Amino acid sequence: MWGEAEYPDFWRVLMGRKSHSGRPADTLNTPMVELLPSILSADFAHLADQVAAAEQGGGTVIHVDVMDGHFVPNITLGPPVVKSLRKVTKLPLDCHLMIENPDAFIPAFADAGANWVSVHQEACRHLHRTLELIAQHGMKPGVVLNPATRVNLIKDILPMVHHVLIMSVNPGFGGQKFIPFSLDKIRHLVDLRQELGLKFRIEVDGGVTQETVASIVQAGAELLVAGNAVFGSGNPTWDAQELLSAAREAEAAGVYTSPVRLG
Repeated sequence: MWGEAEYPDFWRVLMGRKSHSGRPADTLNTPMVELLPSILSADFAHLADQVAAAEQGGGTVIHVDVMDGHFVPNITLGPPVVKSLRKVTKLPLDCHLMIENPDAFIPAFADAGANWVSVHQEACRHLHRTLELIAQHGMKPGVVLNPATRVNLIKDILPMVHHVLIMSVNPGFGGQKFIPFSLDKIRHLVDLRQELGLKFRIEVDGGVTQETVASIVQAGAELLVAGNAVFGSGNPTWDAQELLSAAREAEAAGVYTSPVRLG
């Protein structure tokens, strides 16, 4: 069994004890679903105000999409913007690195004030080493899977991560449609979490809207990244509230429970 002795740095950032539902036992009576507004779709001329409005609407983590024009066909932002964001919000900053050679930039994101950093399995030649590097810089490590990447490929490093991010669109651009088979990958992660007795959280990015959020939550996702659904219409407070309300209703109606039982 995976344990704290094998990965002490990573267990420090994980939460609570497990229950047979596959969720941390100390949070079973509180909402697990959180909204992570993605600034990729925000108005950068008024970024501080946009982030504050999304927080007022219920956002609890700010998602920052970092793209280099090589790993994905788009270029966005880097540590200077993260450093500026750190000055205007106390919320955790979740930096999703869609870049080649992420190891070279991890210290810079730590210095800029990032709290969570996730890297793509597909971009990391030595994923284990990269996750160690993130934790060594005091940030919570996450691993990301593109739509075509199988969940089983990251089974061995799951004890090392705070969260697993399932890309439910192909990375690079906002406003894409949700890929339905992503739901199977979410449920697979719920099963693995229960099977291995782990505590990582499940994050989903891409096509999270009023139309898709219920199925995403009921499949077992807890961290919902939303860009256009929050910032697209120009009223991030209202739209964040509405999306989070729909997510919480779906959660209350019941989420996927792993059939796997420990020991």
